[in-house]
Amino acid sequence: MANHKSAKKRIKQSEKRRVNNKVKTSRVRTEIKKLKAFITESNKDSAQKQLTLVQKLMAKLAKSSAMRKETAARKTGRLASQVSKI
Repeated sequence: MANHKSAKKRIKQSEKRRVNNKVKTSRVRTEIKKLKAFITESNKDSAQKQLTLVQKLMAKLAKSSAMRKETAARKTGRLASQVSKI
């Protein structure tokens, strides 16, 4: 356990960030699952709307430290190519 005041503060901060990142990444995963369901149903209109939402959420994640920019770009690119093949 931390003994210094600054170390205790750092533990609180990192825990708060961890929980926030977990909430955000879980939301993105849920939206990706919805998008993949639209892709399998070949519902292009809904898939395109969902894709814009997923891209927006991933960009927000990449802006913070929850996800690397390269990872977000790769995932959005792959999802976009799947939507365009419908």
